[in-house]
Amino acid sequence: MIEADFDRPLDAAVVEAKQWLASLGERMVRPDADGTAMLERFDDELPVKGEPAEAVVRMLAERARPGLMATGSGRFYGWVMGGAVPAAIAADWLVSAWDQNAGMTEPCPAVCMVEQVAARWVLQLLGLPPTCSVGFVTGGQMANTVCLAAARTHVLGAHDWDVEADGLIGAPPISVVVGGERHSTIDRGLRFLGLGSRSVRAVEVDDAGRMVPAALKAALGNLSGPTIVCAQAGNVNGGAVDRLDEIADVVDRHRTGDIWLHVDGAFGLWARAEPSRRHLLNGVERADSWATDAHKWLNVPYDCGMAICARPEAHRRAMTVRASYLPAGDEENLRNPLDYNPEFSRRARAVPVWAALRQLGVDGLAEMVDRCCAMAERFANSLRGQDGVHVMFQELNQVVVRFTCAAGRDDDHTREVIRSLQLEGTCFPSATVWRGFGAMRISVCNWRSDEADVDRSVRAILAAHGST
Repeated sequence: MIEADFDRPLDAAVVEAKQWLASLGERMVRPDADGTAMLERFDDELPVKGEPAEAVVRMLAERARPGLMATGSGRFYGWVMGGAVPAAIAADWLVSAWDQNAGMTEPCPAVCMVEQVAARWVLQLLGLPPTCSVGFVTGGQMANTVCLAAARTHVLGAHDWDVEADGLIGAPPISVVVGGERHSTIDRGLRFLGLGSRSVRAVEVDDAGRMVPAALKAALGNLSGPTIVCAQAGNVNGGAVDRLDEIADVVDRHRTGDIWLHVDGAFGLWARAEPSRRHLLNGVERADSWATDAHKWLNVPYDCGMAICARPEAHRRAMTVRASYLPAGDEENLRNPLDYNPEFSRRARAVPVWAALRQLGVDGLAEMVDRCCAMAERFANSLRGQDGVHVMFQELNQVVVRFTCAAGRDDDHTREVIRSLQLEGTCFPSATVWRGFGAMRISVCNWRSDEADVDRSVRAILAAHGST
């Protein structure tokens, strides 16, 4: 085997990574350079002759630095994106060094068995049935898509239609009932699966964005045939959780074998790990499938989503693959992960999950979820009552804020406050439209966010509001 010098490039990567992580406490959150500037920094001609690995690592770090968003900062509040706890970062480095294809147990038993244990721990933490199957996928988009694929298999199977063998041409039409404020990954997943946007029946939501159970009941009363209901644990703007017990009651009254209840819990599902907020998700365990992201509230590095199914046979049938050159798994003890996700070649993304749960433990994860919610409440309480500042809604780790001005162009003013704040760099919330109004969305999803981060950010928000 050819000898290689790994010490110098890995040592260089360690130095650069530690410097970056150490800078997060005080650096501005926004990048210093935009996409055009970064393209200029990287847009060289393809090298003819290679360069020393250590030099490549240092060049990469030096060139990329101005264009990096400090998403690991305690003052980053955009798009419900978590940071990463130390054990998960270090474990992810090992994943790269090990370079295992985490699809098949026989050739890569270590990472596949870590995945199996991590899945069991997650089910235990979230209070979901221990018999559920878990597919570790890239994120919420693929987690929703995989669960919807399993749902498609099940509800068509109830009508003796084998969608894996016969496709959708001629199949009984599937109705998909969703809340009016579901996440866009639901609709996109339906497109991927060939069900299309016309299969969607959007029902009324309340002022917090929760699906109205009576509206769901009325919708199901007017439908027949294969049906998928998609509920939500954590509205992407305000954080509100659907009344899942009531929704499950409605679905159960219509169960004839061809209905499936899915819950999109990309971040909100993790509230099940915190005892004082667990009641907000009462009934979630009654669903048939769940989607969530570990790179949100569990704080592991990108990317890691989870597709969880209470009907493993439908999950496996929708995803499984066979070929003469592939070793078969043992469904009792040594399952093949590729039978539960859409990837053949895949990163061992469950290893950082295992490491994060090992570092945090049950108590540590509960404390992190509780602190993020407390920081969101601190934001809301600090901003509420300020002149021209209107806290529209706050639940779990999400806050929706709107700004008004004497000129009356409140949407424009709100967008300008957000733009000014992002450019100033103390903190980074994101913009949204909620209840038809332009708003700022603050998402506290990082284990490092504390009172000082919130108070510093509030001062910056109010300054941006006052100066625009």
